[in-house]
Amino acid sequence: MTDMTEITPPSALPARLRALLAGLCLAPGLALSAGTGQIFVSNEKDDSLTLIRADTRQVTGTQTQCKRPRHLQLSPDRSRLYVACSDDDRIDVIDVASRKTIDTLSVGEDPELFDLSPDGKSLYVSNEDDALLSAFDVASGKKLFEVKVGEEPEGVKASADGKHVYVTSEVANMVHVIDVATRKLVKNIQVGNRPRRFALTPDGKELWVSNELGASVSVIRTDHLTVAQTIEFAPKGLRIDNITPVGIIMSADGKRAYVGLGRANHVAVVDTASKRATDYILVGKRAWGLGLTRDNRLLYVVNGLSDDVSVVDTASNKAIATIRVGRVPHSVVIDD
Repeated sequence: MTDMTEITPPSALPARLRALLAGLCLAPGLALSAGTGQIFVSNEKDDSLTLIRADTRQVTGTQTQCKRPRHLQLSPDRSRLYVACSDDDRIDVIDVASRKTIDTLSVGEDPELFDLSPDGKSLYVSNEDDALLSAFDVASGKKLFEVKVGEEPEGVKASADGKHVYVTSEVANMVHVIDVATRKLVKNIQVGNRPRRFALTPDGKELWVSNELGASVSVIRTDHLTVAQTIEFAPKGLRIDNITPVGIIMSADGKRAYVGLGRANHVAVVDTASKRATDYILVGKRAWGLGLTRDNRLLYVVNGLSDDVSVVDTASNKAIATIRVGRVPHSVVIDD
């Protein structure tokens, strides 16, 4: 096992080098904020965020935030943290350096997942109860538009060029494609059973969609908006109905994808070239939310039913630590 204490933490490296390591592609005019070395985990049942130091992996505190915080996301320049407050019908905006809430955006009923445009100026959120994709101007908080989509929308992803927004419908088993310029739904793509979340390959050419009740991931080509391949998961000794993929994240170089398999209590490691699972990593109970450090050496896995976070060494594909957090953790963000 690698002694992680001997590795220079990414937060100690120059910002430019960290950006290169992570393969970040910022929109023109955006500067990269220096990492604070802080990890944030949202806890649905405790209405709080757990704060963890990235270098020591020690919990440094708990911050009461809002009712049922769920999805977390950093702004493109990494200076702000956005928090979906599902039972408060809003998005909180936190200054990462001070950890203080500096703004709130009213975004409609029960926001769970959202995404920011590549330039950070627009926010797209799924309103599950209303079957809507809603778009907001971040600076003013004003609604830009809304588009009717399938029942129980969840996953939201802006395309790499910012021209499209993709939305999953859990009931319709579809990915809806919305044209930002015309503000209209332009295509429906049939995928697997109960699609949940997205990941884009770094080149923006493939959109990966986790199918929770299909034990699979659908790979969509973004040039012609069709499913090019389906990746199925089958860890040994597990029943198919316990393999429930939800969280998904890509490595910075695009060579690996990691998929949280939910009730299977494993994370699948997928070779993106061959589209095959090469390994399965044992973690905690109901592995859903995922986060990678900017150097891609560590994968943080949020385990919703064991109230903890597994830390995985991506070189060995082994969990090397477990961090206790709050009740029913949902998402993790790493500001290293």
